[in-house]
Amino acid sequence: MGMEGPIKVLLVDDHEMVRIGLAAVLGTEDGIEVVGEAGSGEEGIRLAKEYNPDVVLMDLVMDGMDGIETTRQLMKLYPECRVIVLTSYLDDEKMYPVIEAGAFSYLLKTSRAIEVADAIRAAARGQSVLESQVASKMMNRFRTNANGETPAYKELTEREMEVLKLLAKGKSNQDIADQLIIGIKTVKFHVTNILAKLGVDDRTQAAIYAYKNGLAE
Repeated sequence: MGMEGPIKVLLVDDHEMVRIGLAAVLGTEDGIEVVGEAGSGEEGIRLAKEYNPDVVLMDLVMDGMDGIETTRQLMKLYPECRVIVLTSYLDDEKMYPVIEAGAFSYLLKTSRAIEVADAIRAAARGQSVLESQVASKMMNRFRTNANGETPAYKELTEREMEVLKLLAKGKSNQDIADQLIIGIKTVKFHVTNILAKLGVDDRTQAAIYAYKNGLAE
């Protein structure tokens, strides 16, 4: 990371007012420079290539490419870049997949401006920051898994369980979309979450997991 000058920050959020507010607040902070603002994940990838930011402040829920997929792609292209999630969401379906995708820190939009600035400085030093509620949820998840009390599939939502059962039958994403009457992008989103929650690498492993745990018909 090029830390000779100010910390270069890219904002990725589909709400213009959020970007304006962040840019205004961060513009008053010493050693931090907002180099670009993106209104979508796709634009975020393009601007990251243009500006080579040290830190990306990433929204999670956006039209088109969401924050999880944008983070995943950024990490492949620019592994040195630090992604800080700044979101209104604290649910497992979004939190764990984006952390697995490579997010460095996870903050809620209720955070104070100074907390966001401190997280940016910490990220530039290679230190992660998790909002207290996020850290608490992660510790509880770790303890539960470590004690072996709750199998991973218990974390799947009802819809994810439906997708997993069809996946175990060898159904394609299109087959699953047709059968459940949902969009193909929604199916892909569910599959990504299923793999992350089960801790497996691909659909085949997920299918094997389903059979081993008696989830497949």
